[in-house]
Amino acid sequence: QAANVIPATATLTLSVRALTAAVRARLEQRITELVTAQAASFGARAEIDYQHGYPVLVNHPAETELARAVALEWAGESRVIPTLRPFTASEDFAFMLEKCPGSYISIGNGPATPDNSLHNPGYDFNDDSLSLGATYWVKLVERFLARPAV
Repeated sequence: QAANVIPATATLTLSVRALTAAVRARLEQRITELVTAQAASFGARAEIDYQHGYPVLVNHPAETELARAVALEWAGESRVIPTLRPFTASEDFAFMLEKCPGSYISIGNGPATPDNSLHNPGYDFNDDSLSLGATYWVKLVERFLARPAV
């Protein structure tokens, strides 16, 4: 624990996120190669315990289009972001999307600020968005159930 002592072991922990499964696999390969080579360059060895957490979340096109169409009809074009930039969140829903077609959507909760963003202890949920979100889900379910059987 002292700054002037070289420890016998060290642990490096990191979170790796990617937007595609192929990039995720490549990152694992390169991290393993680099860590092993870096340790060897100092006459040491590295043990890598690479654990896959959440999978890459990939929306299905048809379900995403349905969710978008309902949002556009219900909320109007001015309140729907046409193309949300991909982001690398760790999301449980990714496991569901691996097994069943669907779409992960975001319902706005107001502007984020450094002191009021998700996963921040100062986060203050905008309660006014509850009825907005609930109404959207009702509209989406109604549209989904009204679709012709496949």
